[in-house]
Amino acid sequence: MRIALTALLAFAAGVLLTLLAHHAAPALGEARHAAVPAVAASAAPARALPAIANSAELPAPADDEADRWPEKASTPEQVAYAQPRLLHDALARLGPRVAGTPNLYVVAFAGDGGEDVFHNEVEYAGKLFADRFGASVHPLLLANSPDTLDTRPLATWSNLDNALDALSGVMKKDEDILVLYLTSHGDPDHNLLVDMDPLPLDQIGAPDLAGILAKHAFKWKVVVVNACYSGGFVPPLKGPGTLVLTAARADRSSFGCGSDSDITYFGRAWLVDAMNRTSDFIAAFQQARSEIAQWETRDHLTPSEPQIDIGSGIADQLARWRGHVKPGAAVAFDPAHAELAPAGQR
Repeated sequence: MRIALTALLAFAAGVLLTLLAHHAAPALGEARHAAVPAVAASAAPARALPAIANSAELPAPADDEADRWPEKASTPEQVAYAQPRLLHDALARLGPRVAGTPNLYVVAFAGDGGEDVFHNEVEYAGKLFADRFGASVHPLLLANSPDTLDTRPLATWSNLDNALDALSGVMKKDEDILVLYLTSHGDPDHNLLVDMDPLPLDQIGAPDLAGILAKHAFKWKVVVVNACYSGGFVPPLKGPGTLVLTAARADRSSFGCGSDSDITYFGRAWLVDAMNRTSDFIAAFQQARSEIAQWETRDHLTPSEPQIDIGSGIADQLARWRGHVKPGAAVAFDPAHAELAPAGQR
Protein backbone atom coordinates (compact mmCIF):
# COMPACT_ATOMS: atom_id res chain seq x y z
CA MET A 1 0.00 0.00 0.00
CA ARG A 2 2.88 2.22 -0.76
CA ILE A 3 1.87 5.79 -1.62
CA ALA A 4 3.53 6.82 -4.90
CA LEU A 5 6.21 9.50 -4.55
CA THR A 6 5.73 12.78 -6.35
CA ALA A 7 7.79 12.95 -9.54
CA LEU A 8 11.15 14.57 -8.86
CA LEU A 9 10.69 17.70 -10.97
CA ALA A 10 7.20 18.26 -9.68
CA PHE A 11 8.46 17.79 -6.17
CA ALA A 12 11.25 20.35 -6.67
CA ALA A 13 8.80 22.87 -8.05
CA GLY A 14 6.44 22.19 -5.16
CA VAL A 15 9.25 22.74 -2.66
CA LEU A 16 10.03 26.12 -4.18
CA LEU A 17 6.38 27.10 -4.01
CA THR A 18 6.27 25.87 -0.43
CA LEU A 19 9.19 28.01 0.60
CA LEU A 20 7.76 31.06 -1.16
CA ALA A 21 4.23 30.71 0.12
CA HIS A 22 5.32 29.51 3.60
CA HIS A 23 1.86 28.07 4.16
CA ALA A 24 1.93 24.70 2.41
CA ALA A 25 3.82 22.89 5.17
CA PRO A 26 1.21 23.43 7.87
CA ALA A 27 -1.52 22.41 5.46
CA LEU A 28 0.34 19.22 4.59
CA GLY A 29 0.86 18.48 8.27
CA GLU A 30 -2.86 18.87 9.02
CA ALA A 31 -3.87 16.61 6.13
CA ARG A 32 -1.31 14.03 7.19
CA HIS A 33 -2.51 13.86 10.78
CA ALA A 34 -6.11 13.47 9.65
CA ALA A 35 -5.13 10.54 7.43
CA VAL A 36 -3.14 8.78 10.16
CA PRO A 37 -5.36 9.07 13.21
CA ALA A 38 -3.69 6.97 15.88
CA VAL A 39 -0.46 7.44 17.74
CA ALA A 40 2.65 5.84 19.19
CA ALA A 41 3.56 5.03 22.75
CA SER A 42 5.35 7.82 24.58
CA ALA A 43 6.28 9.26 27.92
CA ALA A 44 9.07 9.37 30.44
CA PRO A 45 8.17 7.76 33.74
CA ALA A 46 10.99 9.72 35.36
CA ARG A 47 8.73 12.76 35.58
CA ALA A 48 5.05 13.60 35.48
CA LEU A 49 3.95 13.82 31.86
CA PRO A 50 0.55 13.65 30.15
CA ALA A 51 -0.41 10.17 28.97
CA ILE A 52 -1.29 11.07 25.39
CA ALA A 53 -2.26 8.52 22.79
CA ASN A 54 -1.96 9.56 19.16
CA SER A 55 -5.46 9.67 17.75
CA ALA A 56 -7.69 11.56 15.38
CA GLU A 57 -9.12 13.46 18.37
CA LEU A 58 -5.82 15.22 19.06
CA PRO A 59 -5.95 18.96 18.26
CA ALA A 60 -4.22 20.07 15.08
CA PRO A 61 -0.73 21.47 15.72
CA ALA A 62 -0.26 25.21 15.82
CA ASP A 63 1.41 26.72 12.78
CA ASP A 64 4.73 27.19 14.55
CA GLU A 65 4.70 23.52 15.61
CA ALA A 66 3.66 22.14 12.23
CA ASP A 67 6.31 24.08 10.27
CA ARG A 68 9.43 22.69 11.93
CA TRP A 69 11.86 23.00 9.04
CA PRO A 70 14.81 24.93 10.51
CA GLU A 71 15.81 28.15 8.77
CA LYS A 72 19.52 27.31 8.79
CA ALA A 73 19.19 23.78 7.46
CA SER A 74 19.58 22.75 3.84
CA THR A 75 16.45 23.16 1.74
CA PRO A 76 14.04 20.23 1.43
CA GLU A 77 15.30 19.55 -2.10
CA GLN A 78 18.92 19.54 -0.94
CA VAL A 79 18.07 17.18 1.91
CA ALA A 80 16.28 14.84 -0.50
CA TYR A 81 19.27 14.74 -2.85
CA ALA A 82 21.69 14.18 0.03
CA GLN A 83 20.07 10.93 1.21
CA PRO A 84 22.28 8.47 -0.74
CA ARG A 85 25.41 10.19 0.58
CA LEU A 86 24.15 10.38 4.17
CA LEU A 87 23.17 6.71 4.16
CA HIS A 88 26.48 5.69 2.58
CA ASP A 89 28.40 7.65 5.22
CA ALA A 90 26.36 6.15 8.07
CA LEU A 91 26.98 2.64 6.80
CA ALA A 92 30.69 3.38 6.38
CA ARG A 93 30.90 4.35 10.07
CA LEU A 94 29.73 0.94 11.26
CA GLY A 95 32.50 -0.89 13.07
CA PRO A 96 34.04 -4.08 11.65
CA ARG A 97 32.30 -7.35 12.33
CA VAL A 98 33.64 -9.21 15.39
CA ALA A 99 34.60 -12.77 14.50
CA GLY A 100 33.67 -15.79 16.61
CA THR A 101 30.32 -14.55 17.88
CA PRO A 102 26.94 -13.49 16.53
CA ASN A 103 26.91 -9.74 15.90
CA LEU A 104 23.89 -7.46 16.29
CA TYR A 105 23.12 -4.97 13.53
CA VAL A 106 20.70 -2.47 15.04
CA VAL A 107 18.62 -0.28 12.72
CA ALA A 108 16.66 2.33 14.70
CA PHE A 109 13.93 4.23 12.83
CA ALA A 110 12.28 7.44 14.15
CA GLY A 111 9.29 7.91 11.85
CA ASP A 112 7.64 11.18 12.88
CA GLY A 113 9.67 14.37 12.70
CA GLY A 114 6.88 16.40 14.27
CA GLU A 115 7.79 15.44 17.86
CA ASP A 116 11.20 15.16 19.51
CA VAL A 117 10.21 12.09 21.50
CA PHE A 118 10.84 9.63 18.63
CA HIS A 119 14.17 11.15 17.69
CA ASN A 120 15.26 11.09 21.36
CA GLU A 121 14.40 7.43 21.58
CA VAL A 122 16.35 6.42 18.47
CA GLU A 123 19.41 8.40 19.54
CA TYR A 124 19.28 6.72 22.93
CA ALA A 125 18.82 3.25 21.43
CA GLY A 126 21.96 3.69 19.35
CA LYS A 127 23.97 4.86 22.34
CA LEU A 128 22.61 2.18 24.66
CA PHE A 129 23.37 -0.76 22.38
CA ALA A 130 26.82 0.50 21.38
CA ASP A 131 28.03 1.65 24.79
CA ARG A 132 26.57 -1.11 26.92
CA PHE A 133 27.05 -4.16 24.71
CA GLY A 134 30.29 -3.41 22.93
CA ALA A 135 31.95 -3.97 19.58
CA SER A 136 29.71 -6.81 18.39
CA VAL A 137 26.83 -4.31 18.12
CA HIS A 138 26.59 -2.05 15.07
CA PRO A 139 23.90 0.70 15.30
CA LEU A 140 22.53 2.54 12.27
CA LEU A 141 20.14 5.41 12.98
CA LEU A 142 17.47 6.71 10.58
CA ALA A 143 15.68 9.75 11.96
CA ASN A 144 13.12 12.31 10.87
CA SER A 145 14.03 15.31 12.97
CA PRO A 146 14.68 19.02 12.35
CA ASP A 147 17.84 18.59 14.42
CA THR A 148 19.54 16.04 12.14
CA LEU A 149 18.46 16.91 8.60
CA ASP A 150 22.04 17.46 7.45
CA THR A 151 23.73 14.81 9.60
CA ARG A 152 21.60 11.63 9.63
CA PRO A 153 19.77 9.77 6.89
CA LEU A 154 16.03 10.25 7.06
CA ALA A 155 13.72 7.53 8.34
CA THR A 156 12.05 6.68 5.02
CA TRP A 157 10.84 3.57 3.22
CA SER A 158 13.66 3.90 0.68
CA ASN A 159 16.43 4.45 3.23
CA LEU A 160 15.23 1.50 5.29
CA ASP A 161 15.12 -0.73 2.22
CA ASN A 162 18.55 0.43 1.04
CA ALA A 163 20.06 0.09 4.52
CA LEU A 164 18.85 -3.49 4.78
CA ASP A 165 20.22 -4.16 1.30
CA ALA A 166 23.64 -2.97 2.39
CA LEU A 167 23.59 -4.84 5.70
CA SER A 168 22.58 -8.10 4.03
CA GLY A 169 25.88 -7.92 2.16
CA VAL A 170 27.89 -7.32 5.34
CA MET A 171 26.27 -9.60 7.90
CA LYS A 172 27.15 -13.25 8.32
CA LYS A 173 23.76 -14.67 7.42
CA ASP A 174 23.82 -17.83 9.56
CA GLU A 175 25.02 -16.05 12.72
CA ASP A 176 24.29 -12.34 12.88
CA ILE A 177 21.03 -10.86 14.14
CA LEU A 178 19.17 -7.90 12.69
CA VAL A 179 17.53 -5.74 15.36
CA LEU A 180 15.00 -3.36 13.82
CA TYR A 181 13.54 -0.79 16.25
CA LEU A 182 10.77 1.42 14.85
CA THR A 183 9.12 4.19 16.83
CA SER A 184 6.40 6.54 15.57
CA HIS A 185 2.68 7.15 15.61
CA GLY A 186 0.45 4.26 14.56
CA ASP A 187 -3.17 4.02 13.40
CA PRO A 188 -5.94 1.42 13.81
CA ASP A 189 -5.19 0.09 10.30
CA HIS A 190 -1.63 -0.67 11.41
CA ASN A 191 0.29 1.99 9.53
CA LEU A 192 3.32 3.81 10.87
CA LEU A 193 3.49 7.55 10.37
CA VAL A 194 6.54 8.53 8.32
CA ASP A 195 6.74 12.31 8.20
CA MET A 196 9.18 15.15 7.77
CA ASP A 197 7.10 18.04 6.46
CA PRO A 198 7.16 19.27 3.74
CA LEU A 199 8.82 16.21 2.18
CA PRO A 200 6.27 13.79 0.64
CA LEU A 201 7.25 10.50 2.31
CA ASP A 202 5.68 7.06 1.90
CA GLN A 203 3.90 5.61 4.91
CA ILE A 204 4.74 2.06 6.07
CA GLY A 205 1.99 -0.41 6.93
CA ALA A 206 2.33 -3.84 8.51
CA PRO A 207 2.29 -5.70 5.15
CA ASP A 208 4.77 -3.17 3.76
CA LEU A 209 7.27 -3.77 6.55
CA ALA A 210 6.91 -7.52 6.13
CA GLY A 211 7.53 -7.11 2.40
CA ILE A 212 10.64 -5.00 2.96
CA LEU A 213 12.09 -7.61 5.32
CA ALA A 214 11.14 -10.51 3.03
CA LYS A 215 13.33 -9.04 0.28
CA HIS A 216 16.43 -9.60 2.40
CA ALA A 217 17.78 -12.94 3.60
CA PHE A 218 18.07 -12.31 7.34
CA LYS A 219 17.85 -15.64 9.14
CA TRP A 220 17.70 -14.06 12.60
CA LYS A 221 15.63 -10.96 13.36
CA VAL A 222 14.32 -8.95 16.29
CA VAL A 223 11.62 -6.50 15.19
CA VAL A 224 10.38 -3.97 17.75
CA VAL A 225 7.41 -1.78 16.76
CA ASN A 226 6.75 0.98 19.27
CA ALA A 227 3.46 2.59 18.22
CA CYS A 228 -0.24 2.57 18.95
CA TYR A 229 -2.04 -0.49 17.55
CA SER A 230 1.35 -2.06 16.83
CA GLY A 231 0.11 -5.54 17.71
CA GLY A 232 -1.28 -5.58 14.18
CA PHE A 233 2.29 -5.94 12.94
CA VAL A 234 2.73 -9.33 14.63
CA PRO A 235 0.85 -11.59 12.15
CA PRO A 236 2.74 -10.50 9.01
CA LEU A 237 6.13 -10.34 10.76
CA LYS A 238 6.20 -13.46 12.92
CA GLY A 239 7.95 -16.60 11.80
CA PRO A 240 10.96 -18.87 12.39
CA GLY A 241 14.04 -17.05 13.59
CA THR A 242 12.10 -13.89 14.43
CA LEU A 243 11.32 -12.18 17.74
CA VAL A 244 8.55 -9.58 17.43
CA LEU A 245 7.90 -7.09 20.24
CA THR A 246 5.20 -4.41 20.10
CA ALA A 247 4.18 -1.59 22.42
CA ALA A 248 0.45 -2.40 22.25
CA ARG A 249 -1.99 -5.00 21.06
CA ALA A 250 -3.66 -4.62 17.67
CA ASP A 251 -6.68 -2.68 18.96
CA ARG A 252 -5.08 -0.61 21.74
CA SER A 253 -3.23 2.68 22.03
CA SER A 254 0.04 3.13 23.81
CA PHE A 255 0.69 6.28 25.78
CA GLY A 256 2.75 9.33 26.51
CA CYS A 257 3.63 10.98 23.20
CA GLY A 258 3.55 14.70 22.82
CA SER A 259 5.73 17.77 22.91
CA ASP A 260 6.14 17.43 26.69
CA SER A 261 7.51 13.88 26.53
CA ASP A 262 11.15 12.91 26.21
CA ILE A 263 10.76 9.18 25.56
CA THR A 264 7.82 6.81 25.12
CA TYR A 265 6.38 4.57 27.83
CA PHE A 266 7.63 1.52 25.97
CA GLY A 267 11.00 3.11 25.19
CA ARG A 268 11.49 4.04 28.82
CA ALA A 269 10.40 0.64 30.12
CA TRP A 270 12.19 -1.62 27.61
CA LEU A 271 15.26 0.39 26.64
CA VAL A 272 16.09 2.54 29.66
CA ASP A 273 14.83 0.46 32.56
CA ALA A 274 15.02 -3.15 31.37
CA MET A 275 17.91 -3.30 28.88
CA ASN A 276 20.10 -1.50 31.40
CA ARG A 277 19.51 -4.40 33.79
CA THR A 278 19.76 -7.36 31.43
CA SER A 279 21.03 -8.26 27.97
CA ASP A 280 18.14 -10.70 27.51
CA PHE A 281 15.64 -9.11 25.12
CA ILE A 282 12.80 -11.40 26.15
CA ALA A 283 13.33 -10.96 29.89
CA ALA A 284 13.56 -7.21 29.31
CA PHE A 285 10.20 -7.28 27.51
CA GLN A 286 8.55 -9.14 30.40
CA GLN A 287 9.89 -6.56 32.85
CA ALA A 288 8.79 -3.69 30.60
CA ARG A 289 5.28 -5.08 30.16
CA SER A 290 4.85 -5.35 33.92
CA GLU A 291 6.19 -1.85 34.49
CA ILE A 292 3.95 -0.32 31.82
CA ALA A 293 0.91 -2.06 33.32
CA GLN A 294 1.67 -0.47 36.69
CA TRP A 295 1.93 3.01 35.15
CA GLU A 296 -1.31 2.57 33.24
CA THR A 297 -3.15 1.35 36.33
CA ARG A 298 -1.88 4.29 38.33
CA ASP A 299 -2.94 6.75 35.60
CA HIS A 300 -6.33 5.06 35.00
CA LEU A 301 -5.53 4.27 31.36
CA THR A 302 -6.88 1.47 29.18
CA PRO A 303 -4.07 -1.12 29.20
CA SER A 304 -1.95 -1.11 26.06
CA GLU A 305 -1.00 -4.80 26.49
CA PRO A 306 2.37 -5.02 24.70
CA GLN A 307 2.70 -8.14 22.54
CA ILE A 308 5.48 -10.68 21.97
CA ASP A 309 5.96 -13.52 19.50
CA ILE A 310 9.03 -15.77 19.77
CA GLY A 311 9.82 -17.65 16.57
CA SER A 312 11.68 -20.93 16.65
CA GLY A 313 15.42 -20.65 17.23
CA ILE A 314 15.71 -16.92 17.88
CA ALA A 315 15.88 -17.22 21.69
CA ASP A 316 18.79 -19.64 21.38
CA GLN A 317 20.60 -17.41 18.89
CA LEU A 318 20.21 -14.39 21.16
CA ALA A 319 21.58 -16.52 24.02
CA ARG A 320 24.64 -17.32 21.87
CA TRP A 321 25.22 -13.60 21.40
CA ARG A 322 24.81 -12.95 25.14
CA GLY A 323 27.35 -15.66 25.88
CA HIS A 324 30.06 -13.50 24.30
CA VAL A 325 28.93 -10.17 25.76
CA LYS A 326 30.07 -8.60 29.01
CA PRO A 327 27.59 -5.75 29.49
CA GLY A 328 29.02 -2.42 30.47
CA ALA A 329 27.61 0.12 32.88
CA ALA A 330 24.05 1.36 32.58
CA VAL A 331 23.61 4.14 30.03
CA ALA A 332 21.76 7.20 31.31
CA PHE A 333 18.89 8.64 29.30
CA ASP A 334 19.53 12.35 29.19
CA PRO A 335 18.38 14.15 26.02
CA ALA A 336 20.02 17.53 25.65
CA HIS A 337 16.77 19.48 26.08
CA ALA A 338 15.34 17.37 28.91
CA GLU A 339 14.99 18.47 32.50
CA LEU A 340 14.33 15.10 34.07
CA ALA A 341 13.28 14.78 37.68
CA PRO A 342 15.25 12.52 40.03
CA ALA A 343 14.71 8.81 39.65
CA GLY A 344 11.38 7.65 41.01
CA GLN A 345 9.59 10.99 40.55
CA ARG A 346 7.01 11.52 37.78
